[in-house]
Amino acid sequence: MTFSELGPRLLPAPGVEEALAAAGAAQATADTLAGLSVHPDSRVRARVARHPNTPVEVLGSLAPMFPREVLDNPGLPLMRLARPNLLSVFPAEGVTALLSLPGAHAWVTDGALRHEDFSVRAALAARPDLGEQRVTALAQDAGWQVREAVARRPDLPEPLVRQLGADDDYDVRKAVAARPDLPGDVLRTLAGDTHGTVRASVARRLDLPLDCMLTLAADGDADVLATLARRVDLPRDVREWLSAHEQPPVRSAALQAWSVPAPWLDRAEHDADAEVRAALARRPDAGPERLARLARDESESVRRALLDRNDLPEEAVLLLARAPEQDIRLHVASAEGLTPAVLDALLKDADTAVRTILAVRPDLGPERLGRLAADPDAEVRRAVAYAEAPGEAVLSGLAADPNAGVRRAAARHPHLSPALLPRLAADSDEGVRLALAGRADLPADLRDQLSRDPDESVRAEAEAPAT
Repeated sequence: MTFSELGPRLLPAPGVEEALAAAGAAQATADTLAGLSVHPDSRVRARVARHPNTPVEVLGSLAPMFPREVLDNPGLPLMRLARPNLLSVFPAEGVTALLSLPGAHAWVTDGALRHEDFSVRAALAARPDLGEQRVTALAQDAGWQVREAVARRPDLPEPLVRQLGADDDYDVRKAVAARPDLPGDVLRTLAGDTHGTVRASVARRLDLPLDCMLTLAADGDADVLATLARRVDLPRDVREWLSAHEQPPVRSAALQAWSVPAPWLDRAEHDADAEVRAALARRPDAGPERLARLARDESESVRRALLDRNDLPEEAVLLLARAPEQDIRLHVASAEGLTPAVLDALLKDADTAVRTILAVRPDLGPERLGRLAADPDAEVRRAVAYAEAPGEAVLSGLAADPNAGVRRAAARHPHLSPALLPRLAADSDEGVRLALAGRADLPADLRDQLSRDPDESVRAEAEAPAT
């Protein structure tokens, strides 16, 4: 079988130096360069991207990673003469990469304008240096994504703003609705748009006129009303009405404004919908007593909302430490600044995972670590052996633990008393002896003892240089 029959992409990759030399050789063939274009070393592929003999299709595949090298390829002018619509054979991501280069050549933007993939034309539409003629052409594009990109251009002439504000696609109209230079009549038309996402985009505007607020307040779409309810500049009667709206998402959104009247907080605490109570749980002005009451909430979503706070009162933290959900208790067990009362509550948790997390807390203290060292679950006791400073008495107990895994962990602890080492060196479990043999502070007599251990791995560990 010959090289051409096998195909260059199926051959083993040459070494880097060899490949670099081959990719830089003036006489390199198209087949050789095609094979090198998939070399694992990026320097080789970059050199292929610059070689004038590299086939057009290969250049297209390299363009996403090496756009500058492709554009600087000395053979590109001849390729363009031979194939005037050269970029049509480039994949979309390759043309987009070329467009991303500052000062992209005019032939690149022309080719992107004709490219069949809408993502290329959309990338072109977002370029800041496009001429008016190209922008106008792209505003008529068949792809709504392209027209949407045009609608987001900051320098869009007013006639095109009006044209796109009446576009058939709601995503295009939504982009127009967010423009800061929107004419008032277009804004009011979009406030009555047939699609809710367009009206919601209008409702987000910082400069929303009062008459548009009143129009949107009568909207039947809950998302539009929720967007409006988050505003802090609504008329008092509109705010009041939205805060008591029949749709829970609207009431919840009303609680997300920067400031709300105190009576709203009381009403929200007793709201029938958990989403509203969860929104209250996230407010910075909820107050410690209210937070403690919310920690008793029957809804899991409300209790989870409290986990995002770092200002919970002890009563609330205690309640969450006894929550029925394991992950909530795990979250509390790993939190900073827990009070003694919360730590004691977590020590009694029925879940092994919660007690295991507690065991490695640096603020647990020797007394609580001692209680965990006597835990009925070996996983918890082993975790105590990984604590930073469990104390000599605790380590002594762990070194004599009936579970070999616990003794193995204890044998590695840096603060292990030297008096315990001989007993561990004679342990019946080879894993314990292996752990001990790896200690850098092991006395010479014990190292010598373990170097004659019946287990080969223990002997090898004892004879290895101390690190």
